[in-house]
Amino acid sequence: MVEGTVLRAQSGFFWVKTGHGVIECTLRGRLKKERQSSDIAVIGDRVEITITGPTSGAIERVAPRRTRLARRSPFTRGLWKEDVIAANIDQVLLVFACAGPEFSPRMLDRYLVLTEYSELEAVIVANKIDLVGEQQARQMFAPYERIGYRVIYSSTKSGSGIDEIRSLLGGQLSVITGRSGVGKSSLLNAVHPGLGLVVGEISEALQKGRHTTTVAELHPVDLPQGGYVADTPGIRELGLWRFPMEELDWCFREFREFLDGCYFASCSHTHEPECAVRAAVEQGAIAIDRYESYVKLREDS
Repeated sequence: MVEGTVLRAQSGFFWVKTGHGVIECTLRGRLKKERQSSDIAVIGDRVEITITGPTSGAIERVAPRRTRLARRSPFTRGLWKEDVIAANIDQVLLVFACAGPEFSPRMLDRYLVLTEYSELEAVIVANKIDLVGEQQARQMFAPYERIGYRVIYSSTKSGSGIDEIRSLLGGQLSVITGRSGVGKSSLLNAVHPGLGLVVGEISEALQKGRHTTTVAELHPVDLPQGGYVADTPGIRELGLWRFPMEELDWCFREFREFLDGCYFASCSHTHEPECAVRAAVEQGAIAIDRYESYVKLREDS
């Protein structure tokens, strides 16, 4: 057996980084029967393979995942499937454009729920600040800074934030994710010019980005500490996979200090009397927009 890390997964083939180089692998048939409701192997997975040729092999075992970033698979009816974006990651850079496409706080809140529930470090990247100006960009993302999230203000045109992003990547397995067209590939090209990732344009009619990254892939970071970074396909839908609603309030970090103050232990914070969370909203301690995102997530799940 040879151990390695999955760098790329596409159409049933997996490129695994090992001490013998990168080996193109397939899955053993028995693995396909073990986990039908989730992806068997994804980028970041630690695997054991058997070498079957000079550059080919077969994945025999997938190690348990230390962490993962996952969503409920979109575009299926009736039966839902877990779509694991990446495994064994250390941090997630959530890239949102200030404009082109329009900033969606509700989508950002969904991402933050996923990262909080998965206990992943989340860094918000406010990209394309050149389109609105830094002052307006800071006003847009100020609510997230106030509740403790790190926000990096970036622009590939001015170079703002590029060095700060680069400094985060050393020695880490990082995922860069966000909606289509927010500039993920452009940012990575600026941070690591040798990648040469394909960059797309925005549809003016739909204000949605074209999917320039079609396959998630781990790229080695050219830094003294090493590390890997994953560029992921743009996500237009973000479902919460089998999400336990009783833990949703904890995933809104500014709610936490008020949760023990509710009269009912199982308070949903939507209609019950003597709710400390709703009282905090009325007093301005919790932003109304964040509270409305919470309520919307409860209704949609």
